[in-house]
Amino acid sequence: MRTLVTFFIFYIWLLAGVFASAEVIHLKNGRTIWADHVREDGPRVKYDRGDDTYAIPKSAVARIEAGGVPPQYAAAGAATNNDIPAYIPPNNVRNEAEIAGKVIRDGKIDADVLSSIEQQGSPKETATAYFVAAKSEFDRGNFTKARTYFDSAIRFDGQNPTILNFYAALLVKTGNANQALPYAQRAVQVAPESADTWAVLGYAQFAGDRTKDAIQSWKRSLQIRPDSVIAGLLGKAEKEAQAEAEFSERESNHFTLRYEGNQTSETFRRQLLGTLESEYEDLERELGGAPRGNIPVILYTGQAFFDVTQAPSWSGAINDGKLRIPVSGLEAVTPELARVLKHELAHSFITQLSAGRCPQWLHEGIAQALEPKSLSSNGRRLAQLYVAQKEIPFNMLESSFMKFTSMEAVLAYDESLAAVQYIDDVHSRADLKRILERLAEGSSTEAALRSTIHSDYGQLETELGKYLVDKYGN
Repeated sequence: MRTLVTFFIFYIWLLAGVFASAEVIHLKNGRTIWADHVREDGPRVKYDRGDDTYAIPKSAVARIEAGGVPPQYAAAGAATNNDIPAYIPPNNVRNEAEIAGKVIRDGKIDADVLSSIEQQGSPKETATAYFVAAKSEFDRGNFTKARTYFDSAIRFDGQNPTILNFYAALLVKTGNANQALPYAQRAVQVAPESADTWAVLGYAQFAGDRTKDAIQSWKRSLQIRPDSVIAGLLGKAEKEAQAEAEFSERESNHFTLRYEGNQTSETFRRQLLGTLESEYEDLERELGGAPRGNIPVILYTGQAFFDVTQAPSWSGAINDGKLRIPVSGLEAVTPELARVLKHELAHSFITQLSAGRCPQWLHEGIAQALEPKSLSSNGRRLAQLYVAQKEIPFNMLESSFMKFTSMEAVLAYDESLAAVQYIDDVHSRADLKRILERLAEGSSTEAALRSTIHSDYGQLETELGKYLVDKYGN
């Protein structure tokens, strides 16, 4: 039976079920927070989003309303390089529903049941049991445990395209696109008439910097079955391939540099690669956990940067798995460009250390701190905003900043840097690393914060406001 698969953006799919009915917190600063449950707890308002609980000062809340569906989650949006297709449970995994009822108890995986099923000696049943466990951990964002279970599932049934597809998606999500390719390729060999196997293969190829191969795979997927999300990914890949059709390429120890013919000088390119290699060594000493494989770096000298990335006008560079750097008018690596390069490169290290689970505010805060950048003249203005309760709540800074206006983006970046500066000053740089490690292990952001700096979001925002006032005045 053909696998029944619906493609959505991973987090959109996950959150759609969570927010079937929501409560809305209206803040005094004009912003809103959607949650599935809200309650008062002394001087704070607590609210739940999925498995996570957040808190904000009650004094920041104007009113709370019940009912409704969050507009940002009402439908799937456009895919980006970090988005992964998620699947409605397919029909070609043997006895999945029956086994899931045994393996998952009260939302948790029963290790004794897994062991019992394995001891029964049926490879197909055992593979299904481990697949159920893996998918459960995958859906919860616990990628480390999910990978262990997927390894076991494939050991017992290495020819099931659904298991192979999920595993490939997991590997891409955690920054291991090259490791994902063999599994995605095997899925296509086993099920060559499946639109889903070709779609996942294309995703692994695109994330692994094999854009031309990805285009062919996605075209094949769409020939088998039309899909708007895959069509969007194909359009993005074709636009990128067209923009880079005449690009040249050279490599260094850790980077693959692509550039437009003679639009940049050989001296500039050599200097840029040398700067990147030096910054790579600095970040490896500072953070450890270096990215796997060469990192693509693409230099754009004109409008192509915005055409390919669809980035807002305020964006100076992007790291979407590839470092996309606009260098129009530059003939040498300036101090400002060096900071941009280090900032974008830091994102690759942070993604590796957090297994792709780092919230955007922490991503941007750490990357700015490593440039290095300080709040300097913006500190006093930010302190005033916190006193007036006009800051952006951290839970609203967990996803991409690309949706923000230029003024909102300035505030989002400043808050992110301030939070990291606060953790570094009041706690330690080691705590920042431990937060990333907890995230990689599957902790939610709040759980990672509580286990390291003993603060949830509400406490962090309160303490950060006091820190800013003490340091910069109001």
